[in-house]
Amino acid sequence: MGATRGAARAWIGTASAGALLCVLPALRAGAGTPWATLVLLTGLYLVCELPGRCPFLGWVPVGPGSFFPLLLAGAFLLPPAAAALVAVPGSLVGRVEDPPVTLRRVWRAAQLAVTVWVASTVHVLLGGRAALGGRGTGGDRLPDFPYALVPACAAALVFSFVLTALDGSILVAAERVPLRRAWSGLPSRALGPHLVHGLAGLMMAVLWRGPYGPLSALIVLLPMYISCWVFAQSHREHAAHRATIRALVQAVDIKDTYTRGHSERVGHASVLIARELGMDRGRLEVLRFAGILHDVGKLGVPTRVLRKDGPLTPEERRVIELHPEYGHEIVRGIGFLGEARAAILHHHERMDGSGYPYGLSGREIPEFARVVAVADAFDAMTSTRSYRRGRPVSAALAELRRCAGTQFDPRMVRALVRALDRNDWPVATEAADETVPRPRRGGAAPAPGGYGPGTPHGQEAAVPGPRPSADRTR
Repeated sequence: MGATRGAARAWIGTASAGALLCVLPALRAGAGTPWATLVLLTGLYLVCELPGRCPFLGWVPVGPGSFFPLLLAGAFLLPPAAAALVAVPGSLVGRVEDPPVTLRRVWRAAQLAVTVWVASTVHVLLGGRAALGGRGTGGDRLPDFPYALVPACAAALVFSFVLTALDGSILVAAERVPLRRAWSGLPSRALGPHLVHGLAGLMMAVLWRGPYGPLSALIVLLPMYISCWVFAQSHREHAAHRATIRALVQAVDIKDTYTRGHSERVGHASVLIARELGMDRGRLEVLRFAGILHDVGKLGVPTRVLRKDGPLTPEERRVIELHPEYGHEIVRGIGFLGEARAAILHHHERMDGSGYPYGLSGREIPEFARVVAVADAFDAMTSTRSYRRGRPVSAALAELRRCAGTQFDPRMVRALVRALDRNDWPVATEAADETVPRPRRGGAAPAPGGYGPGTPHGQEAAVPGPRPSADRTR
């Protein structure tokens, strides 16, 4: 660990020395640095980073990448050495969430200084500053479009490559992450956003050098900042949604260890079916939530009933059949679930009307519920549990086909069959938790194949007609 910290410090020192070499030419006397533009851009970047340090403005989005258009505008407007200076003050005072704070700030400042210097150098070599037109090249000269896009996009590409290369290098130095893994996926994920940042920076630079000067360029910052805030808010909201789902699923898995992992697989199978049906992307995510949370109502079922090692009594069966309604009550106030709430309530309805809790039939059953019912039964049949082996995929699909029209929607069954022709299905092999009661000697024995009324946890039966206890928690 000490060697790792030493390697990281040495690499940060090397990057800082490189950044210093990049900015020194701008500080020499007679360098012709456009100080007015440099000070204004540097001040803007500093002001954009400062809100993250303010406890009263914790909602302001100031994550890495929020203000790259401003840095790229500096790369287009200033000589390379001066452009490298723009990021330094803001990076040294910006928000850092994880220790060591000082080292992270120094690294960020050095990383951005080097990156902006390289991007600006490429822009200059390709004649980008002349292509911008405006002041310094004749006040009446217009930008040279479309050629001005070429050096700007080239600079953005280089900016993306150097920044991601440095991001990967610090992982190698600080955490001993293998070189290949450190850079895996970084360039492809960063390239698109950085190209967009480059175009926004180009727009800002063109306005800056136009007849209205810096004031018109500053107007570009406001919509960029608002867009950044909206994106950050959306990201936080989605993160909160995922955390809510994860907490509920963990609670169910803790209570009913026999079905650990089942919820995630039902969500996956539901999405496979939905894609075959051509559902739009927004509904796919909600349907995945429906599959994951379909058994959340088990939180309201006594643990002794869920883990009973034998057939259920009629009273216990009535308790089990309340779990869809319990689940619906639990998620009733979670607005982002939308249609998923109906799926949680109705995923045990049957096409012939003999299901529960309300005995709906055919098209009366919500579409999401019909999807989840098929996904749920399929995973239950193919999962290997402590008390029996799972059925092969082909056997489970044959059972679903046999029950199509009575228990399951034939359209959903056909969609799952088509999806599995093109996608592998993960083999589920949940081991029994030591706290889960085993069948007592002399107790009810499982039916052949482990799918009948004697199955100790019994949730796998997918057969028409009277439902055995095997249907009690699926």
